[in-house]
Amino acid sequence: MPSPSDRPDAGRAVEWDAATYHRVATPHVAWGRRVLDRLPLVGDETVVDLGCGTGRPTADLLARLPHGRVVAVDRSAAMLAAARDHLSPIAGDRVRFVRADLGALPLRGPVDAVFSTATFHWVPDHPRLFAAIFGALAPGGRLVAQCGGGPNLAPLRDHLAALAATPRFAPALGGWPGPWEFADAEQTADRLRAVGFVEVETGLEHAPTALPDAAAYRAFLETVVLGTHLDRLPTPADRAALLDALTAHAATDPEPFTLDYWRLNLRARRP
Repeated sequence: MPSPSDRPDAGRAVEWDAATYHRVATPHVAWGRRVLDRLPLVGDETVVDLGCGTGRPTADLLARLPHGRVVAVDRSAAMLAAARDHLSPIAGDRVRFVRADLGALPLRGPVDAVFSTATFHWVPDHPRLFAAIFGALAPGGRLVAQCGGGPNLAPLRDHLAALAATPRFAPALGGWPGPWEFADAEQTADRLRAVGFVEVETGLEHAPTALPDAAAYRAFLETVVLGTHLDRLPTPADRAALLDALTAHAATDPEPFTLDYWRLNLRARRP
């Protein structure tokens, strides 16, 4: 469940490199486990993993549902194919894979819970997203999720903005606000309550993530964080130049090759 910053579930003109994403998006697995710790489960529920990506956090969810089922939803065909390969040997027919816009959620019936990690910030219309989730949940159903929020990746975004103002990158990136919606905790709580959720809890958590070296940092930017930015650039040389410039800058940071992640935790219940 995108979860790039984190995995984008919306807006990609070119498909994801799902194989590389599956290998390098390790921080998302740890985040997903902490989200699962906040989701009360008996073990026989039907739970949606919204923005399942290649299915690594989904596998942890399945382990907590020995008699339950998972609906794995993602917009990316490549991500869903990788998730099917990863999860089918584990869970067989206990997982249903759905390719869909997260703001629509064409589900067959109400579900007990919605789980998501590293995805919602790729969806530009949060009120529409929350309304779709509310409509998919059974009465008493719970939403427990985490995504980028607040000052997420602010130093990297500042470096990007400076590069976007240069002659080489301005035609493609200049003036573009970017693909992310990094909402704050208060705004998110208001949006959840506005569509009918109760017992709303939101908060920001600082989660800086250090990559081991320049090569790992560059690969993480290319595969996980900046796919939508790179899609906008006209040539492979331009894409390489952007990644090289950002990686060189990261080498001079006080904490080299560190992504300044801020996670927005949210929890709510449908009455």
